[in-house]
Amino acid sequence: MTTSLILALVWLVGANVIGMFPSRKKHWPAAYMLIGVGVPLLGYVTYENGPVIGLVVLLGAASILRWPLVYLWRRIRRLAGSAPE
Repeated sequence: MTTSLILALVWLVGANVIGMFPSRKKHWPAAYMLIGVGVPLLGYVTYENGPVIGLVVLLGAASILRWPLVYLWRRIRRLAGSAPE
């Protein structure tokens, strides 16, 4: 197992542990931190192991950070729908 995959698995376990803690701010500060660390880590995994493994890690991270992705998708749809034609 490569170093990048070990780091990705540590990131996934850490993200799940962070998600178990109660939070008044609904975990948004932790989500921003996880995104900031996860994006370069995803690039490292993809560089070291190839695009297929990178896609698997991306899907795993997306399953954990699903609410930021839902809000991003809603914002994109809103902006695309209100754009002048």
